[in-house]
Amino acid sequence: MSKNETSDQVETSRRPGGRSARVRADVLRSTLEALAETGTSGLTMSEIARRSGVHATSIQRRWGALQNLVLDALLSYSQEQLPVPDTGNLRDDMVALARLIAAYLNTPLGAALAQALATAEEDPQLADSRAQFWQTRYDVTRIIVDRAIDRQELAADADHQLALELLVAPLHFRALLVRQPIEEDRIERLVDTLLHGLSGPGSARTRPDSR
Repeated sequence: MSKNETSDQVETSRRPGGRSARVRADVLRSTLEALAETGTSGLTMSEIARRSGVHATSIQRRWGALQNLVLDALLSYSQEQLPVPDTGNLRDDMVALARLIAAYLNTPLGAALAQALATAEEDPQLADSRAQFWQTRYDVTRIIVDRAIDRQELAADADHQLALELLVAPLHFRALLVRQPIEEDRIERLVDTLLHGLSGPGSARTRPDSR
């Protein structure tokens, strides 16, 4: 190992910002780009090192296994692209969340990552990364649903996992399978249908005309 590489590693590991932050950003970006372009089959430490300009040994020292690097890249990107909406009411929160997901899927990288994650189960090395990536989205929905429960917009037993699955599935179907645009009025109709189901039969708590 060269003296310069050793110095770079020490600086990267000790400094929370500056070069350390830039190196991390370069490696995570390169990981996402490689995953989007080649899928799991072409993803290697050496390929990420080539794209990022960071030594493969430095990457391996910081992240260990490739799975850890992929997970870090996916979770970081997810957090950047999917903040938790807080509009003050359930319907607007869900509409805002759906807009964020639709915008994410409308980017080349977002669409490619979604497709790569859909095939991750065929690669046991990345299956856990996919599961934890989706767990972050479940956590976002839990916060939204818990706030709605506190505001008495939903019953205490409302299922936040079901809420996310019912919201995400039609968006992914539209963007990735039939490859059609996700219009604004479609998002609002989707959310209204979802909330009608979450409210249960006969409930008007989250219907648009009851607010």
